[in-house]
Amino acid sequence: MNHPIRRVALVAAMMFFALLANLSYSAVFRDASLDADSRNRRTRDAEFAMERGAILVGSTPIAQTKTSKGRFKYNRGYAEGPLYAAATGYYSYDFARAGLESSYNTQLSGTDDSQAFGRLMDTVTGKKPAGASLQTTLDAKAQRAASQALGTRKGAVVAIDYRTGAVKALVSKPSYDPNELATTDLTAAQQAWKKLNADPGRPLVNRATKETYPPGSTFKLVTAAAALEDGRTADSTVASPASMTLPQTSTKLSNEVDCGGATSTIDHALQVSCNTAFANLGIELGADKVREQAEKFGFDSSLEGDLNPATSRFPASPDKPQTAMSAIGQFDVAATPLQMAVVAAGIANDGQVMQPYLVQEVRNPDLSVLTSNDARELERAMDTDNARALKQMMVNVVTNGTGTAARVGGITVGGKTGTAQWDLKKNPYAWFVGFAEEPHVAIAVFIEDAQVSRSDIAGGRLAGPVFAAVVESMR
Repeated sequence: MNHPIRRVALVAAMMFFALLANLSYSAVFRDASLDADSRNRRTRDAEFAMERGAILVGSTPIAQTKTSKGRFKYNRGYAEGPLYAAATGYYSYDFARAGLESSYNTQLSGTDDSQAFGRLMDTVTGKKPAGASLQTTLDAKAQRAASQALGTRKGAVVAIDYRTGAVKALVSKPSYDPNELATTDLTAAQQAWKKLNADPGRPLVNRATKETYPPGSTFKLVTAAAALEDGRTADSTVASPASMTLPQTSTKLSNEVDCGGATSTIDHALQVSCNTAFANLGIELGADKVREQAEKFGFDSSLEGDLNPATSRFPASPDKPQTAMSAIGQFDVAATPLQMAVVAAGIANDGQVMQPYLVQEVRNPDLSVLTSNDARELERAMDTDNARALKQMMVNVVTNGTGTAARVGGITVGGKTGTAQWDLKKNPYAWFVGFAEEPHVAIAVFIEDAQVSRSDIAGGRLAGPVFAAVVESMR
């Protein structure tokens, strides 16, 4: 009789030990992930019962927590919600978080490890716990100008201080109102969620940082940079026939403009956006050199930082015809508007690429600085002299080439137009990327459904004025 009882006791002890080991492991190693799990209603109830930190532009809160009379003690509110939605994202009970509300969730909710001492002191003193606030790098005038200039068109605008990497404007259209998802009326929030997801315009998609698109002729900046780094100059010549048959194929590539003869300087080819010249340049350089240059600007990497962007890409092993098309930003080349703003910023900053960031400081409730983002160099993409030569070539594009619609009186502006055909049955993408020496800003403008011809001049005519409006707002 005692032997069976001992066996049962042994099994029970082993099960108890296993349970204790699992609980200990979960407490030590899984606590953070379990707390962050969107299905953990207990954690969400606790978060909605405390005051979440504000998100600010200058001294103005664009997201803040207010006292609620409903099920929860607090409710998240967004001033001018659609204007800043691409930056703030949303904070919702049933639909988790997006944007800064997601990437800085633990700091905003006051549960980050760096805030442990503050939580302890609040417990000791009986002070009501509260989350940290975020001081963004956004410029209110630039943000509003970008949104107004883009209007009702699908697309995105990203503006960066090219000396530091600080993001000054971040707009994605169509936008949405985060207040509709943040409401504590959970039935209304569910209805809003269904409506937004059913919208063919995909307003919840952040076109500025989370989607990649063919950059078209704006990628010629990368090809030109690779040529200069390879020893060529702005006055080096390259074959620029009216049309050419791509190597190893019967496919013809034509120009949308008159390139000025059978050969063209790289400078002139960039001014008029000569397809055959840059296709030939890409073939001469080879895929490896163009890819290496693209990677120095941030392609095929995450760009790091607090924006968590999609990875822009250059094709892994293109053959010669694919290399020719890649050199003009077609084939499988894909980039976010943020990435193309970083390309323009790196060139404007004398070849030094800075890490883009959206939050300047995270501040405790007593306004002491918890963490801060400072200017950080990511990569030297170009030699200083080569970068300055390419900057002048970009100025020539705006002065005499396809980018005249981006001119801003009294300010030195450089840029590159682009129009990317991604589906012959649909409207092309229109791009303009460029920089202004004052106020030291690099900007990418992307218009998804551009009702224009394939000509880069047409694309520049549509996107260039948006660029100019943002620059004007930052004078």
